[in-house]
Amino acid sequence: MTGPLLKHLDGDMLAIGLTSGIHRVLREQELLNRINVFPVADSDTGTNLSLTLGSALGVLSAPDGKHLGTMLAAVADALLDGARGNSGAIVAQFFQGMSDSAGEITRFTTYTFGKAVSLGSEYAHDALSKPRDGTILSVVAAFAQSITHQLSEDRQSEFSLVLGNAQQRVEEALANTPNQLEVLRKAGVVDAGAKGFAELVAGLSDYLRYGTVVSMPDSSLHYDNEPIIDFAEADNESQFRFCTECIVTAADIDRRKLREGLAEIGDSLVLAGTKRKAKIHIHVDDPDAVFEIAGQFGDVSAEKADDMHRQQHSTHETKRRFAVITDSAADIPDDAMERLDIHIVPCRIQFGSRGYLDKVSITTEEFYAELKSNPHHPTTSQPAPGDFRRQFQFLASHFDDVLSINLTSAASGTYEAARLAATRTNAAGRIHVIDSKNASMGQGQLVVLAAECANNGANIDTTIALVSRQVPQVRSFALLRDLRYAVRGGRLPTWVMTIANLLRLKPIISTKPDGSISLASFLLGTRNRTRRYARFIARRVPRDTPVDLGIGHAICEEEAMALEQALRERIPTIRNLTVNSLGTALGVHGGPGTLLVSFGPYVSAQDVAGSLD
Repeated sequence: MTGPLLKHLDGDMLAIGLTSGIHRVLREQELLNRINVFPVADSDTGTNLSLTLGSALGVLSAPDGKHLGTMLAAVADALLDGARGNSGAIVAQFFQGMSDSAGEITRFTTYTFGKAVSLGSEYAHDALSKPRDGTILSVVAAFAQSITHQLSEDRQSEFSLVLGNAQQRVEEALANTPNQLEVLRKAGVVDAGAKGFAELVAGLSDYLRYGTVVSMPDSSLHYDNEPIIDFAEADNESQFRFCTECIVTAADIDRRKLREGLAEIGDSLVLAGTKRKAKIHIHVDDPDAVFEIAGQFGDVSAEKADDMHRQQHSTHETKRRFAVITDSAADIPDDAMERLDIHIVPCRIQFGSRGYLDKVSITTEEFYAELKSNPHHPTTSQPAPGDFRRQFQFLASHFDDVLSINLTSAASGTYEAARLAATRTNAAGRIHVIDSKNASMGQGQLVVLAAECANNGANIDTTIALVSRQVPQVRSFALLRDLRYAVRGGRLPTWVMTIANLLRLKPIISTKPDGSISLASFLLGTRNRTRRYARFIARRVPRDTPVDLGIGHAICEEEAMALEQALRERIPTIRNLTVNSLGTALGVHGGPGTLLVSFGPYVSAQDVAGSLD
């Protein structure tokens, strides 16, 4: 039943109202991203709120007959797991408060609803280490205070009247946010997180007052071509680089000590959840420090770290028609990553019970040091589809197209994870996923080529066609110095290493045009291995076309420099040569001393883009 006489709210009705509100937030995702200037102008509030609230839709869409208390507990848990960003963590904590207040009740009266909203507001406020007026907290508080004030005068008020008045108060509080935060006033916008919460309230209110149900929006019809608010002030630029999040689970988390430990290493700290399960959101320069502190209080999971500086730069870049993203199996020099705004989804590395985000919470140098000293051989795992989806959602909200180039599907499920995430991304931009059929430097060369095309103004169709032609022509060969690491990782039986050592054989593995990785050859002995390896490569490089060549080394830079010189002497057609550290994709099996060479036809992205003029 809906309308002015509604005095009770059961689980099914609340689910419909919340779903309608969430759909309103999803509909405004592009706008929320565009007006996001605080606490950091990284244009991702709409994406984060959409991902956070979207994680509750599965619970809310369950069959009729939902027990209100049980449903709210499930919603709070889903939001905690799915929370993204500052606003997402705050919303998750708001619903945790509502759930704790509701307990086991089967339906709300306006009075018990008001108590739940008030506790939710308290939880949201207490989740922040430094609460600020003029943010989502102000609008949440206005919502709670309006309901509390109305019910203090009449505890029997109908939901339609209470929600209607509360919605009006929320809109007033939202309009006032620029008066509370100078950075909003100067930018001429309201707070993005506050606007998102106001949309959620409006959806719930309109359903309970008028029976209005907002359907899931078609993202393709809501692309926002308005420019992003280009605004930077000292008050909205974080001194830290990574937006870092994780979940801690334990029997009894000491939240006060956890908060104190985290507050010393970053800003924008939000600690949501309960004593048994806590969600951490914080801005830091060293994500691993967050995970290490969190690990002192319980089991750590769902680690993620997004590069806010790169996000902010990308969203204010107007020259590029599309964004380029890859996984951390691609080895790309840092200066190219920065110059070309290449986004990365980290793979996960596990040394025993200790986990890391590849190239985010552990550097390549730290990885090899750990590889040599840790008795536990590391395992690597592909990013989860959710890791890709989060970044796809953000980028596809700011670009017409997003191009993801991933580790060969013949050796990993990373490509499939990216492809699956692309089908589940609810944003206006199109996601294109390419199987590099390569790894390490070879994969990196393809990614850099695509990013150079974007940087020079090429369109997405031309770039996809170019990269697709390059894929089967880019080859990679890796010379292994020590087979112990392949044996420890289970890639080779011990007897193979024993025979290879007896015969002084050094294996060379390679990628094939179909993306598979297999044994290509051996070098006999260790004398002059660099020059003999150079001869091996030179015999396989095409002589009739300019070559783009990459050298990857596993902490053996001097050998890499010697290899570069030997290759330049033997291959006069080299047009571009890059030397870089070898990452974990091959390093975990090859170990220190591994030398990799990748090569393919040289293509000038500038010429490609120029030919389209």
